Amino acid sequence: MTYIYLHGFASGPTSKKAAYFSRRFAEHGLELRVPDLTEGDFEHLTLTAQLRVVEREAPLYLIGSSMGGYLAALYAARHPEVERVVLLAPAFGFARRWPESLGAAQAEEWRRTGWITVYHYAEQTERRIGYQLLEDSARYEDYPAVSQPALVFHGRRDTVVPCQFSVEFGARNPVARVEIIDSDHELVDQLDYLWGEVARFLRIDSPAR
Repeated sequence: MTYIYLHGFASGPTSKKAAYFSRRFAEHGLELRVPDLTEGDFEHLTLTAQLRVVEREAPLYLIGSSMGGYLAALYAARHPEVERVVLLAPAFGFARRWPESLGAAQAEEWRRTGWITVYHYAEQTERRIGYQLLEDSARYEDYPAVSQPALVFHGRRDTVVPCQFSVEFGARNPVARVEIIDSDHELVDQLDYLWGEVARFLRIDSPAR
């Protein structure tokens, strides 16, 4: 079985959630692989390039956070061999939310100059990201049509990706179970609860002895 965790935008394999879930999987004698979706080139990041990273991992089970959750849904919709997906505050509507959150003037400046500066949480510094991210993401649907069982958690206090996006995903995908919980975008205050639900959903047995 291949379990893969997909980190979020401006994050990385060492994120709090990735480390937490990796540790819990290890307690059960299982490996959770966490690839670097940027492959060391954050400035030229695209959804297409990240999906190629996922394809090389050939996952059967996917856990994705924020942009990684959106990527997990996109990948599952295109790969029926994936058995189950877990989406944590998935960033549905990725392409259209960026201009809305930036505002028209800043979005146009990004298009004109080709770059914008964002805070990179994993590196704890400002980094440039190219406009190709937005151009490429426009190729993809806001709400992937997932046929596999999907478990979705979203914080009702999420100000980065409003939880209504996951509610809409659930309405479009009857196989998805969507749970809105009392948390924010990071969900780190609910990790123990999430693990219990994820372990049941992925049918993970008792810890290895």
